[in-house]
Amino acid sequence: MTLAEVVPSASDVITDSQRADYEANGYLCLPGFVGSDWLDELRSVTADFVEASRAETASGKVFDLEPTHTAEAPRLRRLISPVDQHPTYARFTFEGPPAQLAAALLGGPVRYHHSKLNFKWSDGGEEVKWHQDIQFWPHTDFTPLTIGVYLEDVDDDMSPMGVLPGSHLGQLYDLYASDGAWAGAMGDADIAGLDLEKMVYLDGPAGSVTVHNCCMVHGSLPNHSPRPRPLLLQTYSAIESYPIGHIGANGVTGANGGRICGGEASQRLTIGGRTMHGAPDWSRKGPPTIFGSQQNDDTGG
Repeated sequence: MTLAEVVPSASDVITDSQRADYEANGYLCLPGFVGSDWLDELRSVTADFVEASRAETASGKVFDLEPTHTAEAPRLRRLISPVDQHPTYARFTFEGPPAQLAAALLGGPVRYHHSKLNFKWSDGGEEVKWHQDIQFWPHTDFTPLTIGVYLEDVDDDMSPMGVLPGSHLGQLYDLYASDGAWAGAMGDADIAGLDLEKMVYLDGPAGSVTVHNCCMVHGSLPNHSPRPRPLLLQTYSAIESYPIGHIGANGVTGANGGRICGGEASQRLTIGGRTMHGAPDWSRKGPPTIFGSQQNDDTGG
């Protein structure tokens, strides 16, 4: 089943007012957007992964563990690339509510980039310092957005994600430390220039969805509540937006990175106001030579 078959119209997913709010403010919070059937399935699969993490003693390709993680008391920071770990996550991300919402916001089929499940464990789950996303994985435009799904109820005590409305239209900050090392977070001087009183913290019941643009300043404080705060995240861009290779995380998004949800790749992109129809994606089988292409000889290597 394709996304077009599941969602025939963007108006079935969000209102014109909600789309306008996203464009103006750079974020949305939609309480209860994901239904109970999906939630039950996602929670069940997630519980199985938490159980499996008991056998792990260090972070690896599947789990990012807190230093105090033990078999008796699991403490997960992240399940890495859920879509590559279980078909339920893949189906949800490529055909389910997040893909439908991304398509409604971006006006058509979308390009998947990556996914993750951040747990922010109870009693001290680690903070996520103020940052923007686009510096981690630059694209050819600023359409990328990340859609998060709360798998459990999230209240103020659990340190929900905070966003600074309108910041997606402003400065792109340097996320390197003063010594030149990658920090992945804004520096103190830049943070001092923010009006943190305007931060909006996005809480909501299980099934609530958050959306934030790739240029949005956002983060979250440590979770000192007795409850974990699992947040399933998936990032999409417009179909004509492409990740720029050899910078940041763009080379390590897995086999599904670049997958189109709800359509087919057009190979069209616009850079500097000029549109081109790019060559086919040869990443799987290798490119032909220019001679083979021009002479209609597909055997060229």
